[in-house]
Amino acid sequence: MNVKNNWGKLTWTILSISLLTVMAGAAIAPALGIIRDHFSDASDVLVQLIVSLPALLIIVTNLVFPRLCRWMKTRTLALTGLVLYVLTGAGCFFVDNIWILLCLRALLGLSVGMIMPLSTGLLAYYYPPEKQAGLMGLSAAMNQMGGVVATLLAGLLAGIQWNYAFLVYLLGLIAAVMVLLFLPNERLSGGSRPSLGLLKRFHPSVVGMFLVMVLFFIYPTRFAMSAHAGTDLSNNAITFIMVGLDMVAFLVGLVFGKVMENFRYGIKYMAPIGFMLGYYLLSMGSSLPLLLAGSVAIGIANGVGVPYLNTIASLKAGRTAASTVMPLLSAALYLGQFLSPLIVTPLSRALFEPTDYLSPFKIGVMISAIYLLQVFLTRKRQVVK
Repeated sequence: MNVKNNWGKLTWTILSISLLTVMAGAAIAPALGIIRDHFSDASDVLVQLIVSLPALLIIVTNLVFPRLCRWMKTRTLALTGLVLYVLTGAGCFFVDNIWILLCLRALLGLSVGMIMPLSTGLLAYYYPPEKQAGLMGLSAAMNQMGGVVATLLAGLLAGIQWNYAFLVYLLGLIAAVMVLLFLPNERLSGGSRPSLGLLKRFHPSVVGMFLVMVLFFIYPTRFAMSAHAGTDLSNNAITFIMVGLDMVAFLVGLVFGKVMENFRYGIKYMAPIGFMLGYYLLSMGSSLPLLLAGSVAIGIANGVGVPYLNTIASLKAGRTAASTVMPLLSAALYLGQFLSPLIVTPLSRALFEPTDYLSPFKIGVMISAIYLLQVFLTRKRQVVK
């Protein structure tokens, strides 16, 4: 394939992978209340792991991703991951045991670990630096659009029966066809094992990505349950609010290149301040205006934070980003997702009353302050070029 003559098809093929990665966990979030009711004998943490457990296998897979790049070419690697994604994601439809369900969710994480670094790293591999901010924004926008479509479908399907929500993973078949037709089967070079040297070089972005995901995943793991507890909103109404957050992040991703160009200094502070404001609003109560305003602020924060960190890291790593820094960022992203409920829930119980269903959002405000301090200390002299 002549890559230069097929950039349009190649771009949309890579972006189709970005469409799927957020669905590893967040797509099922609107159905979490219904799933919790179905598995009423299971603990809250166990039910929350349905959303966050895939992250654990994603992390492990990301750590060996450079070796996978040496064993398999890009198309083979992407197709293997996508087929496993469809089988294990939609396979949850057929099970009614929470332990088997969690096993399939873990295997889903393995599949996402194979495709996640490609969804951003291939943009750095095929496209020049001056196009990367815009493309990373588009990648984040597609990621959020996947969240919009999958969250909406999962919430509506869960209204039929809890297990119908998992059929959203059949969307992976679209990306698999595009990869088969349009992705060159090249072997990525420049890969190396994750090391302290790499971590030291890229630690501002890696730690930043971890904090972004710890913060963001408070929302999908707690919002539906908190809204059910504090309001009389229907499951469909809660689903539409959560979809609205993804839509806000999608729109921010579409204009991210322009935002980064026009706010070269201040853009690094947008994500921590947005998270802090959003969780402060949600912690004030469960009225509809507070739920909407808090969701918008968190959507903006996530829509800026992820592409900013990917862009900064890819510019620094160059064409080797797919097999060096992107696996590290992906591992940090999903480590944050996995640990988020395991950090936030115990802190909520330790610092606030057990009956305070808004306490996770108060913890979110505190972690946002830590993220803001991390940005100031590691990027205080950095201006995007």
